[in-house]
Amino acid sequence: MAKNKNLNSAARAKKDEFYTQIADIENELRHYQKFFAGKTVLCNCDAPYESDFFKYFTIYFNQLGLKKLIATCYAGSPIVQTELDFFGTPNENLNFDKKKSAIRFDVSEVKDFNGDGATDLADVK
Repeated sequence: MAKNKNLNSAARAKKDEFYTQIADIENELRHYQKFFAGKTVLCNCDAPYESDFFKYFTIYFNQLGLKKLIATCYAGSPIVQTELDFFGTPNENLNFDKKKSAIRFDVSEVKDFNGDGATDLADVK
């Protein structure tokens, strides 16, 4: 069995949250871009502030021609209300009702709000 120091130490520390990196998502999904036009994408159990899948689909929302993007996560998740926003600063604008069991984000359009000529995470924020 191969040794992996990072994974073994994460297992001991009970910090086993690992996420697919956006570069890997871009490399794989570039082969399927034509299939997304007019479709709704569901990122089930993907916390929008942590998931690179959510970030990928918001960045490329218009280029892919998506109809809608939906992301859901549990309100009881250990990262809810502790997330960082897309730019690495604490997000104090989130106000979740702790009685609710789930959170849902719906994106139906991404406009160039900051006028920089491109749609990106700054516009989604």
